[in-house]
Amino acid sequence: MSVFTTNDGVEVYYDVRGEGKPLLMIPGWTCTTEFWSKNVDSLAASCSVIRMDFRGHGRSEKVSHGHRISRYAADVRDLLDHLDVDGVTALGWSMGASILWSYLELYGTERLAGLVCVDQSPAQYTGPDWVWGQNGCYDVEMFIRLCAQITYDPRGSAEGLAYACLHNPPTPEDVAFIADEISLCPPQTRIDIMRDHTNLDWRDFLPVIDLPTLVLVARHSQVFDWQGSAYVGEQVPGAKTEFFENSGHMLFWEEPEKFNRVVSDFVNR
Repeated sequence: MSVFTTNDGVEVYYDVRGEGKPLLMIPGWTCTTEFWSKNVDSLAASCSVIRMDFRGHGRSEKVSHGHRISRYAADVRDLLDHLDVDGVTALGWSMGASILWSYLELYGTERLAGLVCVDQSPAQYTGPDWVWGQNGCYDVEMFIRLCAQITYDPRGSAEGLAYACLHNPPTPEDVAFIADEISLCPPQTRIDIMRDHTNLDWRDFLPVIDLPTLVLVARHSQVFDWQGSAYVGEQVPGAKTEFFENSGHMLFWEEPEKFNRVVSDFVNR
């Protein structure tokens, strides 16, 4: 088990597999490195795959501070500095994409060679000028309801994400795996980081991203209607968008062979 210490003293778990051009993979809200279990072996055959758990998540230190997108972006920078690695293709799924947008806004393209955004809308909340928000947490009232569910039924909330994130009905084993990993994240941490994440709007930033970008969109995502995630590819200059026609939000889980091929091709372009 490898850990490094962030510049504010938090121990964060990471691992590195394979050799080749570096690929950083960061997961979504409440999720862990283990969500990439169907991808890491294949990708490590052609890339040096770097995975990390956010502070408070997975096997990283459980702390009560720093649960903001910008601080998570700083943790990414601290990891890349710790490894002293350049030319990284950074891949973020769901909230992980927002963390990478924050990284780019704060640090520019420092240490990065490419960006992969996986099924994330640029704005979580809906409004008069945006209808493609997060289907389960699209305004303040829904956030309050989500907080109550996490507080009073944390395991049920975690199991519910298995059904929300997959297009095809999950097996009992899938539900147990997903819920077990999510349950490593304390309920208050889940609430604190979602409070920050769900209030951000990245639409103004997308057109100024100056990095080769690949956008992966799940056609049957229940978390975001596909139009919201596809908007990212429309707004980032020169971005390539790839649709996954048989997947929900966890497209890397439901179409792993295609995901691994598309990502490996992009990293080694």
